[in-house]
Amino acid sequence: MSHTPADSAESAAPAFRSEVTVELVKHAAGDSDVLWAARVSTAGEQSLEELQKDPERSKGLINYLMRDRHGSPFEHNSMTFFISAPIFVFREFMRHRVGWSYNEESGRYRQLEPVFYVPATDRKLVQQGRPGKYEFVEGTEAQHELTTRTMEDSYRQAYAAYQEMLAAGVAREVARSVLPVGLFSSMYATCNARSLMHFLGLRTQHEQAKVPSFPQREIEMVGEQMEAHWAKLMPLTYAAFNANGRVAP
Repeated sequence: MSHTPADSAESAAPAFRSEVTVELVKHAAGDSDVLWAARVSTAGEQSLEELQKDPERSKGLINYLMRDRHGSPFEHNSMTFFISAPIFVFREFMRHRVGWSYNEESGRYRQLEPVFYVPATDRKLVQQGRPGKYEFVEGTEAQHELTTRTMEDSYRQAYAAYQEMLAAGVAREVARSVLPVGLFSSMYATCNARSLMHFLGLRTQHEQAKVPSFPQREIEMVGEQMEAHWAKLMPLTYAAFNANGRVAP
């Protein structure tokens, strides 16, 4: 008896990568969105005139809104990202629920590709200290070799088990159970500037941050790429975010 999933699974060989990717696929976001939303409280329908004005002339208002934490004007915009990262990154990501929408590829409905995460050589491997007071430091060459070798061996074994079950006709939704959280997945994530600022305040480290954060490096890599896209779309809002301690309003 022939099983289509097995036929394609037999030709698949595991691949290993250390980088995550973030693509801005759609957006309706600009500094003017903050201004017309804020000025409706005093100008009513005339606030729509802000769409035709240079936002640079009103950067003081944006800074005021950020500084005094008038947050709702920063919600009238939208950005959709296509993100490719290990599953364990997405499990952290989805703790951010307010102002976010997600759709991730499904292991129930498609055969999962054998692409797995292995840390790059510059990834700090060793944790020192106690919870709440620990830091990460560089690993030795031997620790990096061990990490790479054991991860790759484990991934190969797990994906071989996945292929074996598919070949035997086991449903994808059952067979996927043997795959590790280091498997790469992909998803669309949609947010507004306010929800993104909250994410960045928790998931990135930055010298201008008023409140320190200690994110796992892999989700920080995603955050850094999202931040770079957002900074180009809303430069005045981004500057005010940094100038006011990177605390979401």
